Amino acid sequence: MRVAMFGYQTWGQRTLRALLESGHDVVLVVTHPRSEHVYERIWGDSVADLAAEHGVPVLLRNRPDDQELLDTLKRAEPDLIVANNWRTWLPPEIHDLPRYGTLNVHDSLLPAYAGFSPLIWALINGESEVGVTAHRMNGELDAGEILLQRAVPVGPEDTATDLFHRTVDLIGPIVTESLELIDSGTARWTPQDRSGASFFHKRSLEDSRIDWTWTAEELSRLVRAQSDPYPNAYAFHRGERLRILSAVPSAANYGGTPGRIFIPEGDGVVIVAGPHARRGASPGLLVRRVRTDDGTEYAARDWFRTMGGYLTSHPNPPAAPRA
Repeated sequence: MRVAMFGYQTWGQRTLRALLESGHDVVLVVTHPRSEHVYERIWGDSVADLAAEHGVPVLLRNRPDDQELLDTLKRAEPDLIVANNWRTWLPPEIHDLPRYGTLNVHDSLLPAYAGFSPLIWALINGESEVGVTAHRMNGELDAGEILLQRAVPVGPEDTATDLFHRTVDLIGPIVTESLELIDSGTARWTPQDRSGASFFHKRSLEDSRIDWTWTAEELSRLVRAQSDPYPNAYAFHRGERLRILSAVPSAANYGGTPGRIFIPEGDGVVIVAGPHARRGASPGLLVRRVRTDDGTEYAARDWFRTMGGYLTSHPNPPAAPRA
């Protein structure tokens, strides 16, 4: 088959590599220009560089809405388009152009977690598994018929970084198998159950801000979801932003006002948390390691030298220097 590819970052690069190794003819690659967006600098392997290394024509576009792109795609005469991590909607004149349409590879178990940053959102929400879906693109985002899905379990200590590495390794095999099914005429397409659909927006720095009315379990998942190299979950201590690198629910229950720096426990310091913290019937967040904006890391018990005071969601007025 003649295959064109739309994609970006490491997800797109893994997809292109699988296409190049598949024995099919990769006739065109369309990718985005490099971006300074905080989330788009992460996992930034270049689709354009890989295509150039193999002599594949490349177009750089932010959006697929110009006549030159459409004309170039028509001249390439692809039998199939494969897309992965293309950041905008593809119009019907593109996704319906090839005789086999467009196969989109998405890093969630559709119909849940359509849209952006599905691994982070899934971890925050306590899902037991994540995965990759290959589906046929239609006029709705991530809503087309499913060809293949592969899942991996989410462990109790997994971070978003762990889940990225596990799911990105699924891309090559799922792309290869999908092309074999399509080329052989044995592909079986399953409509999505749209009653289970959910759609999520792009993550931004605001989404890493800690809300201490979340439960300790929810906050511990947020911390794991915002693991390095993602922008870490953060709060403010005495007006200074403090990134929370490691935290788990406390062993004991603690009561009071959410955000209160309460008591040492084990290898960390407990911060009161939860919507019903005043009742004292639920764990706090046991913070183990923190990082300041200058990049210095501290064990929580070294940073919080005395108990009392609060971690807040927004900076306070300037306070006296730490003792």
